[in-house]
Order: sequence, then C-alpha cells, then structure tokens
Amino acid sequence: MSVSVSRLVTVGNEDPAGPPVHENNVWIVGDENEVAVIDPAHDADAVAFAVDERALVAILLTHGHWDHVRAALDLAAETGAKVYLNSEDAFLWAEEHGDAGFEPLRDGAEFRVGDVTLEARHTPGHTPGSTSLVASRLGCVFTGDTLFQGGPGATRWHYANFDTIIDSITSRLFVLPDDTAVHTGHGPSTTIGTERPHLDDWIKRGW
Repeated sequence: MSVSVSRLVTVGNEDPAGPPVHENNVWIVGDENEVAVIDPAHDADAVAFAVDERALVAILLTHGHWDHVRAALDLAAETGAKVYLNSEDAFLWAEEHGDAGFEPLRDGAEFRVGDVTLEARHTPGHTPGSTSLVASRLGCVFTGDTLFQGGPGATRWHYANFDTIIDSITSRLFVLPDDTAVHTGHGPSTTIGTERPHLDDWIKRGW
C-alpha cells in the first residue's frame, strides 16, 4: 500500500476562549494501516477523526509555538502515540503544557511510516528548535514555519534570528532537489525550485 500526504486545516486562537481565527496546516503522512501526524494544531478530535482507525506511529512537532503544540497532548491521550519535539523548544512547550513530557526530536532521527522514512532536519531560526521533516521518497519536506511560499518564517522574537533561518534554509533545505514539494505550517505549499531564486531578495530586505 502506498503512502500519501494529506492536509487538514484547523483553526483556533491564542486565547482558547476566543474566536477561531488562526489557521494551521496539519499534515498526515501514511497509508491504510498507519500514519504520522505533523503539527496537530488546535483540534485534537478533528485530527483523530482524520487518522481514523489507523495506527498513529508518531506525533511530530516542527517547533514549539502554541498553535503547533496545543492539541498534541490531547491527541496523544486519544491515540497512545508519543509526541516528539526538539528539546531546544522546551521553553515554548512549557508555556502551553507546563512540565508535561515529550520525546526529544533529534537532528537526523528517522520515523518509518509504511515504506516511507521521515528524516528530522534541524532548521533553527524561527525558533531555536525548529525542525523540518524530509520525506525523500515522497519528494517533499514539511517545513513548519521555517519556509513558506514567498519567504522565510518570522524572526521577530528575542529567541529568533534572521541570519540563522537564512542559513537553515540555504544549507539544509535548498540542498534538496528543485521539484521537492514544500509543505508549510500555514497557507499553500510551494517547491524548493520556486523559492530558491528569491533568496538574495530576502536577504536584501532582511525579511
């Protein structure tokens, strides 16, 4: 059975009691038997419904911002899956989940889903622990908020850094083939080849 990628868009708000105005992409990678979920944002029940009766082999978090991690523990409780996050974002995780534990998502770690391997690739800059997940066999990478259609993710916080995110993109993402699909944390997907020519403009603007 072949592995495919599906996108679920969920909505929420930094204030849990507020209106659902923040849209996130939740990525589900798997076949008829098992899946991995990347960034289960906002709505654990909606993600669990999409997983259905398939085994959830891992919950993979691209970084620790509230909108990407808030539903992770509820989804883990519903499915029994482990949550993985780069430990450098533990301070952001703690803002949402206190001292609740997670498994460290280490650079180079691999997760097998069907006949596909997801490789964790540390791509800091948006946050210290930001991590992309490369599925070479599927010709795609899941970048969270590191790389979007049209540019890099935000670096406005004291723990973020523009030079670092540019280095992550050039040394860890732009080494992928041009036709690699880039599945982002928000908004539409793009490709490495579409974004690569704009690097100099991003640097000049200090995006």
